[in-house]
Amino acid sequence: MKQNKITKFLYNWKVAPYVFVLPFILSFLIFWVYPLFSTVKMSFQDIEPGNVTWIGLSNYTKLFKDKTFLTAVKNSFMYMVISCALLIPFPMLFACIMNSQFMRAKKAYKAILYIPALTSVVVAGTIFRLLFSELDGATMNRILHYFGFNSIKWLKMKPTGFVAMITLCCWRWTGVNMLYFLSGLQGIDPALYESAEIDGASTWQKFKNITIPMLKPTSIFVLTISIYAGLAMFLESYMLWNGNASPKNIGLTIVGYLYRRGIEKNQMGYASAVGLVLLFIALAINIVQLVLNGTLKKEDK
Repeated sequence: MKQNKITKFLYNWKVAPYVFVLPFILSFLIFWVYPLFSTVKMSFQDIEPGNVTWIGLSNYTKLFKDKTFLTAVKNSFMYMVISCALLIPFPMLFACIMNSQFMRAKKAYKAILYIPALTSVVVAGTIFRLLFSELDGATMNRILHYFGFNSIKWLKMKPTGFVAMITLCCWRWTGVNMLYFLSGLQGIDPALYESAEIDGASTWQKFKNITIPMLKPTSIFVLTISIYAGLAMFLESYMLWNGNASPKNIGLTIVGYLYRRGIEKNQMGYASAVGLVLLFIALAINIVQLVLNGTLKKEDK
């Protein structure tokens, strides 16, 4: 009897939708809302083993005077800007080439370009650390020798260190972003291109006036996730420098600084403040770019 009542309750057309979304709601509350409120609370505390002290805004006032944190913010921002500047136009161009009717073996190229995304960051970071090693036999230094240049200590100087990080980033994510743009291209009506050809439009004119405007939703999506990924980068830097202590903090990111304070120095209250500042920075940048590109705007009544 009880089982019949439960069955009727679950199959009720008013109740069933809530049953289906319940797993998502529970996971959202447990793994996102609760940690967020806990982080906010801890950011106002000084947390030590066995001792928690309420200190108000002290973590935040200390944070914005912390030169190491400001260095981490600057590094993360530079990494985000450079990676976005490379991982949007080039994957879009590759997707257009891949979508061309003259392209052969499309599936093989898609698989090859997507393989780096499936590779472990630990493995990829280790390989790139060896590629950019300061030894004369390292791959990048051997390339320099071929062109008549001397060896470089790639990972001990900021400009070349950023080259290593950006190279690793582009190697991993170019294929993924290309697939996003490729899916967007396949949603464009071919009749638009046919009409443009009848009107005598060149390849550049078709790309400029049809492809780019029609790919705007995909471009916004790729830009949004690239901003988040750029600001949240940590493991790539950690593996390139074989730890969280790069020379003069040239590879230190916001997440790396959070890890240093929270895990390495066991200052969870201060680390919580760092995490919240990172959250607000990412939200602010994404909201600004969504407003500028017209995604967030009031609809005309």
